[in-house]
Amino acid sequence: MSAAKTGVLVAHQPAYLPWPGYFSRLLGVGELVLLDHVQFSERGWQHRNLVRGRGVEPVRPTVPVRRCFGQPINQVQLAEAGWAERHWRTLDQTYRRAPYWDAYRDELRAIYERPWTHLGPLAAELIRLLLDGFGLTVRLVASSDLHPAGARTEMLVDLCRRRSADVLRTGTGALGYLDHARLAADGIGLEVATYTHPPYGVDRRGWRPGLSALDLLLHEGPAAGDVLRAGARTETKATP
Repeated sequence: MSAAKTGVLVAHQPAYLPWPGYFSRLLGVGELVLLDHVQFSERGWQHRNLVRGRGVEPVRPTVPVRRCFGQPINQVQLAEAGWAERHWRTLDQTYRRAPYWDAYRDELRAIYERPWTHLGPLAAELIRLLLDGFGLTVRLVASSDLHPAGARTEMLVDLCRRRSADVLRTGTGALGYLDHARLAADGIGLEVATYTHPPYGVDRRGWRPGLSALDLLLHEGPAAGDVLRAGARTETKATP
């Protein structure tokens, strides 16, 4: 495994069972700042994701939350307790025949049996499980503990300063709102991470791009990190 780059900032909202591209951005990086102080998006991936279905189409387990417009992610409360057993049954029915289900079954089950009250800690715990499975030694740091100033580019510049980073690594979705001139003025370089799904697993029935990274881990086990690396690309972008 390559040495961690201490000068690269990766910051992203916590997500529920994220897709592999979420983790490919962390290759060679020692820390992920979870942007849990930003506004919760009900239509995003912060409380739901896709897993392989028993038929052709995937299913989308969704964690029910108490809706309060404008609330930050770290304040989002879970709406009821029954969701955990439903999600567990979905995972068990879908993946019980996956090659590495037995290797992760007990750890997953323990997570779903814990009495979660808020979305952020639940998402972080599942992210940790997946990081370990991919062999990625990455610290999770909550932005709500750092109290960054500003929004969008201003916030990311402030986080770079606080984490002693001179490079910001983002996905393609951030390019539309980043102030490239501001990054350049503060001496912050820009890397853009992309991910292309390599097919994986012996049984590809129900597989499609965009499934949770849990699908990759349960089908590839110790080789999942290699599949992750095979689909990852990082490009340095010139700033004005």
